[in-house]
Amino acid sequence: MATGSRTVRPRSSVWLSERKAPKRKGDQQPVGLDHVKIVAATMRLLDAEGLSGFSMRRLAAELGVTAMSVYWYVETKDHLLELALDAAMGEIALPMEAVGPVEGKEHSPAEPRDWREQLRQLAAEYRQVMVRHSWVPALLGEYLNIGPNAVVFSNAALAVMRNSGLPDDKITSALSLVYQFVYGFGTIEGRFAARCRAAGLTQDELFHETMSSVEDRMEFDEPRKIMKARGGNTVEEMRDRDFTFALDFAIAGIEALRDR
Repeated sequence: MATGSRTVRPRSSVWLSERKAPKRKGDQQPVGLDHVKIVAATMRLLDAEGLSGFSMRRLAAELGVTAMSVYWYVETKDHLLELALDAAMGEIALPMEAVGPVEGKEHSPAEPRDWREQLRQLAAEYRQVMVRHSWVPALLGEYLNIGPNAVVFSNAALAVMRNSGLPDDKITSALSLVYQFVYGFGTIEGRFAARCRAAGLTQDELFHETMSSVEDRMEFDEPRKIMKARGGNTVEEMRDRDFTFALDFAIAGIEALRDR
């Protein structure tokens, strides 16, 4: 793809690369290090310090090795972030009875079988991953997200939506509705949680502090009534109520369009 005189190349992907990680002459493969340990340490650092605080040098220090030791196992920082993203996607518990057994995934025989409940499970799990790992939403916008765990998740979502009875040409549109809703909800929720941790406050403390400041500066009678009607004694309860009801709206819309 060319823009003027400049050629724009797509970002390389670890899932499409066939090249081995670069090594310097004389380097020896580090003992006690592997992909699993490197990715796990990457996720811990990202959870603790965010994308802005992550570097290959910082990762190497966390692992107690040199930066070049990490390059025995991963070609670039981008590739490592892709691996971390797919590992996060692998934390999603799938409604396995809808899509069949998947190697490495366990499921309970008591899982719901109705497509609506399966979709609620997928949406809730997707949300939890983005809240638990607040760096995930940013990476979803940067990388292809075509790793094995992401593919399993996508296949599960397609199977669940197909069970809804929607025609094939409407399935991806319905999934987009759910995906984008959960993405936006989970992104804001995760960033707020990260902000609270950085400030050394609980979510309830920061919420009430913010609301008190707002009430002191503007007319707040009508919003106060809405917030009271919203229900929930904590920020977590309020978010759960909003998420559940909004997802029910989305599912009801899918059903209405299917039956129309």
